[in-house]
Amino acid sequence: MARMELPLTRVQDIAWIRLKAPDLDLQETFLTNFGMVRSARTNNKLFMRGTDPAHHIHITELGEPGVVGIAFYVSSLAELEVLAESAEGASGVEMISEPGGGYRVCVGDPNGLTIEFVYGVAELEPLPIALNVLNTGPDKLARTGELLRVEHGPSRVKRIGHAVISTPHLQQTIDWSHKHLGVIKSDDVHADDNPKELIGSFNRVDDGREFVDHHVILFMRHTSPGLNHVAFEVHDFDDLAIGHEYLKARNEDLHVWGLGRHTLGSQIFDYWKDPWGRIHEHWTDSDMLNKDHVFQSHPRSVGFKSQWGSQSPQEFRESSSPIADV
Repeated sequence: MARMELPLTRVQDIAWIRLKAPDLDLQETFLTNFGMVRSARTNNKLFMRGTDPAHHIHITELGEPGVVGIAFYVSSLAELEVLAESAEGASGVEMISEPGGGYRVCVGDPNGLTIEFVYGVAELEPLPIALNVLNTGPDKLARTGELLRVEHGPSRVKRIGHAVISTPHLQQTIDWSHKHLGVIKSDDVHADDNPKELIGSFNRVDDGREFVDHHVILFMRHTSPGLNHVAFEVHDFDDLAIGHEYLKARNEDLHVWGLGRHTLGSQIFDYWKDPWGRIHEHWTDSDMLNKDHVFQSHPRSVGFKSQWGSQSPQEFRESSSPIADV
């Protein structure tokens, strides 16, 4: 019997982004240079992973460029059954016939994105990472007698962290996500001259007293629905900066914004476009929140301001990669 109280589920984390592109070779080259590793590839789909155990964090399907949807982990098969019975327009519980396997329920959101709720996806062995030891702050003598030499190459993407949805249906989309994803607000952003004019909403996983990333999904008001960007965590600041130099040497035209540090979330960031203009972010060092965090609404001039680095360019603010026909 369906559980009718709200929310219908509380997602555990974001699982992957699903895009379409007409050239999987070109997409794989970009994502490899961005710092991901291929975990599987079929005739019409590309699956890329990070260094964490998740089987994949990025799927590209062969087709006209577009954004298909976003996947989120749930805690059990029973949660999928509740969604299948209770969410309007939901698919049944189905086995995932893709590398990694598992089970899912698909639901359309108010913007036409397909939201996949997934459980039981296979994991892989984590990829080995050697982290730098830094002589900073109270750890001034953490590294003694050893020279720090960074290894040059792509960033090493660790995991997918969040997605940012552009929408002309801002409040409807927020309400839908609270009902279906069980996420909760961390911070809102309103117009500078009108506190009642909502512009953006940062939402995080609801895990009670456990600490989670400042946001797993952000909604921004826009004239057309789509994806503003998708974000991937890298291991540290050196990793992010080296990845910036690596990508810049290969195609500076793909750079959008960064390096800088956000105010809300506090991430150090760097933004790049894939060959079809979908913005992918490298980030490190997020604020971590739990149930004790006090929600606030901030004026745009504060909430979307960089603490250091340049402010967001028009290309970033206006970005809304279109939703694919499925």
